[in-house]
Amino acid sequence: MTRLRRHRRPPLRRRLALTASAAVAGVALAVCAGAYAVTVYTLHRQFDLQLTQAATLALQQHRQEGPGVQAGECRYLAAPACAQLVSESSAADPRRAYLLPVTGAVREVAGRRRAPYFSTASVDGHPVRVLTTPARRGLAMQVALRSDGVRHAERQAAGLLAVIGGAGVPVAALLGYWVSRSGLAPMSRLTSTAERITATRDAGLRIELPPESRGSEDEIGRLAVSFNTMLDALEESLAAQRRLVADASHELRTPLTALRANAEILLRAEQLTARQRERATGALTRQLREVTTLVNDLIDLARGEEPEQTLELVRPTALLEHAVAAARDHWPHVPFTLDSGPSAASALTAAVPSRLTRLFSNLLDNAAKFSPPGGPVEVAAHRPADGEGLEITVRDHGPGIDSADLPHVFDRFYRARTARALPGSGLGLAMARQIAHTHHAELTAHQAPGGGALFRLRLPTDTGVAP
Repeated sequence: MTRLRRHRRPPLRRRLALTASAAVAGVALAVCAGAYAVTVYTLHRQFDLQLTQAATLALQQHRQEGPGVQAGECRYLAAPACAQLVSESSAADPRRAYLLPVTGAVREVAGRRRAPYFSTASVDGHPVRVLTTPARRGLAMQVALRSDGVRHAERQAAGLLAVIGGAGVPVAALLGYWVSRSGLAPMSRLTSTAERITATRDAGLRIELPPESRGSEDEIGRLAVSFNTMLDALEESLAAQRRLVADASHELRTPLTALRANAEILLRAEQLTARQRERATGALTRQLREVTTLVNDLIDLARGEEPEQTLELVRPTALLEHAVAAARDHWPHVPFTLDSGPSAASALTAAVPSRLTRLFSNLLDNAAKFSPPGGPVEVAAHRPADGEGLEITVRDHGPGIDSADLPHVFDRFYRARTARALPGSGLGLAMARQIAHTHHAELTAHQAPGGGALFRLRLPTDTGVAP
């Protein structure tokens, strides 16, 4: 059975090093090739210019002479250029053979039927470059110079540039490695930090950025900063989760203990009187209700955000009237007053009716719990002075909120010293604030003038959501 090996891509650092090395090496080789091409072009251009000057001089020196070889020493490197005059017609050729090859193209130049041109030839086994140009009428001048030096210079340039290009490849590899190492240093720190967090479960670790990278706009620096920001949020979320678990276990311990005690009492029901059984049963039922409410509140708060629900265009004052009526039934010894003007009654807002009613009920229950016997709870709904939104206030005439407790009244499980002896779990106001936030409303707590607590809810209105 053939084993198939899973193809693994090389690490990013190696791929980046190879890519950078290949790019630098490619550029170096391209530069060397370009330099060689420029060098060869320059050498040939200079040699052709030298040959053109030699032809001009030869034309001046042999202006009146006839066809034949005028100078034939070009077989030597240091000798002057070879020169010969060629007739348009082969009938006028001299008896002595020409030194340079004569073709039909040469005779066409002599007859002015072709432009001057350069060519290559061989003299006594040595390479020469030949310029064929018109002389006087019916004649063409051929001038040649040995081209060994040009070819030798080309080979030297090619060898030198090959050495430079060959040395550039390892230099490119070193540069590619350096670029990948320095460029991916924050990425390496990010990876090692993530691995340490995975191994230690410690969300307090952070990627250490050098001073010059702080506030940098490059992608790697921004990624490291974003990762640190994500870790901040993760650490805060984990801390909030631990606090929630710790607070919930603390709050559940007392009612569960009471439930267990009452259950054990009811196990000995035959030893109790009817009155004692009734009291134990009532206490058990009440504690079960409190634990159920507490667990439901914990589930809602543990979500962090309200689940997606369909918003409806509702009248907040109608929901408030319903919540006040329910509070009167639940708290028969507390008088509730509701003041709602016509402008407030016509206000509309986009909300989840059940959640908004829960918010009102929590505020009313909190006010009733702190109200003294016979103390009224005043509820009012009106348009604010700026005419934007709807403002709902709930005020009691209890002991009020101490200035030290005011910043914490919406915290989960927070209970002021004056409230620790009263029933409740300390989750009602936290849930009210959460519901307010999901409805883009603002809920604040204040000390009421003359005593008591005042809660102010400001709801946005006229959002244009279809009912």
